[in-house]
Amino acid sequence: MMPDYFEVDRLAEDIAKIYASQLAVSLFKVRNEKNPSKEEFRDTVIDFMKNFEYSIGKFPDTEEGIKFKQHCKDLLQKEIGIVKEGKNKEVEKRHKYYTEYN
Repeated sequence: MMPDYFEVDRLAEDIAKIYASQLAVSLFKVRNEKNPSKEEFRDTVIDFMKNFEYSIGKFPDTEEGIKFKQHCKDLLQKEIGIVKEGKNKEVEKRHKYYTEYN
């Protein structure tokens, strides 16, 4: 039976919304790029999402640690796919807000 990783499940669901899209907006502001394409914005969000892999790499390579890391990687890939397909409403909203009101 798989342990309950509720905390990391929630984190994976929200990583694009509360972390990666905010950093993407900040990066475009710093670069003074006012109108990134949707694809460019999504790719930047995904780049920041992938930083999560560094954090999960800190877990031990024990049997349980390996299972946990794989679970996290699977969740991350699922969420990356959602962003890449333009199906993450929060990322799409951030892009629209940034390009139309900045």
